[in-house]
Amino acid sequence: MRQAPMAKARSFFVCQNCGAVAPRWQGRCESCGEWNAIVEESDAGPVAVRATRGRPFELEGLAGSDKAAERIATGIAEFDRVTGGGFVPGSVLLLGGEPGIGKSTLLIQACAALARRGARVIYISGEEAVAQVRLRASRLDLADAPVELASATQVEDILATCATGKRAALIVIDSIQTMHSEVAPSAPGTVTQVRASAQALLRFAKTTGSTIILVGHVTKDGQVAGPRVVEHMVDAVLSFEGDAAHHFRMLRASKNRFGATGEIGVFEMTGLGLAEVANPSAIFLAGRDATAPGAAVFAGMEGQRPLLIEIQALVAPTSLGTARRAVVGFDQNRLSMILAVLEAHGGLKLGMHDVYLNVAGGLRADEPAGDLAAAAALVSSLTGAVLPADQAFFGEIGLSGAIRPVIHAGMRLREAGKLGFHQAVLAQGQQINEDERRAGLILRPCADVAQLVAAIAQTAPRARGGD
Repeated sequence: MRQAPMAKARSFFVCQNCGAVAPRWQGRCESCGEWNAIVEESDAGPVAVRATRGRPFELEGLAGSDKAAERIATGIAEFDRVTGGGFVPGSVLLLGGEPGIGKSTLLIQACAALARRGARVIYISGEEAVAQVRLRASRLDLADAPVELASATQVEDILATCATGKRAALIVIDSIQTMHSEVAPSAPGTVTQVRASAQALLRFAKTTGSTIILVGHVTKDGQVAGPRVVEHMVDAVLSFEGDAAHHFRMLRASKNRFGATGEIGVFEMTGLGLAEVANPSAIFLAGRDATAPGAAVFAGMEGQRPLLIEIQALVAPTSLGTARRAVVGFDQNRLSMILAVLEAHGGLKLGMHDVYLNVAGGLRADEPAGDLAAAAALVSSLTGAVLPADQAFFGEIGLSGAIRPVIHAGMRLREAGKLGFHQAVLAQGQQINEDERRAGLILRPCADVAQLVAAIAQTAPRARGGD
């Protein structure tokens, strides 16, 4: 067989933030806008390309008698909920989160729980020494768990070690940005190395049946650092979110080939690690001041889980020439739309008022169904009217001012009724069946924002400028 001449090594410029390739070096990436993120890299160097002939393989039809994928449950209910009931053998998961948010704590707890059930679990740390991992395990009272530890960064050595002995049920790589493969000559952390290391680990998982969790750093905008191709390669992408000022953490699935996306697991950071929060709605509503204006309870959905959260608003006359808009936990663009609709169709004058909107508890209310609760909180703050403490809101606001129905109304109502709420404000066209009416709530349909403003303004203690 004739051997083709070896290809010459060539250089190219890759953005370390998004993975875009540029023909030459430039200070700012044209794809993601990041400054000073483009680094010169080279390909794998001279590689002999052999002319080989492919081998045909058998094709199969869609019908078959394959069994459902088996699951390996960790025993941590909130973790298993997000993964779809446990790990699927041979799957690869990517876990991202900000530094210090608790990714390593969550994973060492999951590893210990699985290892105590008799499975072989391997924890590879590329950022910490074994002594540091042991210190964390001791602090979490997990030192007796039979988890196998190592501190390594060479992917080929890691795979050779994991291939010896009993098949590992779970392998944790912390983190993928510290891994180095001999296939790529670039430095660890570069796009080429991250891609090559992830591909090697993916092949190992598919051939051996071991589940691999890759820990990934995140960029300033919250995206997992490195090329987006890694997210396409893995079977599930999980993000560990939370506010450093709060004790609560949310594990969220943005991609899952073996389960539903959008699911969340709620944890509370304690002295002994992360504790599961079985009823997050009660926790997030605890301690709220039901006698103050500007607060509305939103009956939202996170995946298939109903969640009640408080949306707080403060509307005050501005002392500057331009009114300020500040948002925490809510979409800035949706707030601007809601304010415009309230002015155009609700008769409110908000142009000379500062507006502050906050989602209590460090959560994010990205669902369009939160429009109605946000609008109610804004109107309540502007008029001084106190909303009923047992009233929940959900509905989407359109540009015409109409309130539109949303999905999963029954689950929202049942969650509200379970927590002692007696009223629900929703869209007038919302379809409610008999089973959903058994939640026991008094339903108050609302057609548009004008009707919402009028209903809230009637309970205001006094007239205020702009209502």
